[in-house]
Amino acid sequence: MDNRIEKLVENVRNIPDFPIPGIQFKDVTTLFKDAECLQILSDMLYEMYKDRGITKVVGVESRGFIMGPILATRLGAGFIPIRKPGKLPAETLEESYDKEYGTDTVQIHKDALNENDVVVLHDDLLATGGTMEAACKLVKKMHPKKIYVNFIIELKDLNGRSVFDKDVEVESILNM
Repeated sequence: MDNRIEKLVENVRNIPDFPIPGIQFKDVTTLFKDAECLQILSDMLYEMYKDRGITKVVGVESRGFIMGPILATRLGAGFIPIRKPGKLPAETLEESYDKEYGTDTVQIHKDALNENDVVVLHDDLLATGGTMEAACKLVKKMHPKKIYVNFIIELKDLNGRSVFDKDVEVESILNM
């Protein structure tokens, strides 16, 4: 195993029964607080997307707001937040979806993207894929040239990547 991956895996904190009983939460804040892990994540994300012509990085609330802007800065791209309802001040588009333990909605500003954009959507974790699938649907409404989807951690056993259309490239740094 790559030493960088090993370092990241060792620093992910597991929280049993959060946010509900039966869920094994993968806490990535332990990666963000460690300067070496944060640098590794920044470098690995940059290496994945540096030659793909990315114009916008879209981060999903809330942990996507940490590495998303870091990646955008390194790529010379803009950053766009996808947020929960009532958090964005201008006109929005929205998408509702089912989660493992309820229903939720995400929104993006209507003027956030256009047909000239090449987009990478980023979030911390891929479980069943519901949140990011909704985020992808929002972004597709704006007809960008290309969409990439990225996660820090992918829970392989939950097969979340199966919800994405074939034209969307899905990548993750850690497979657990």
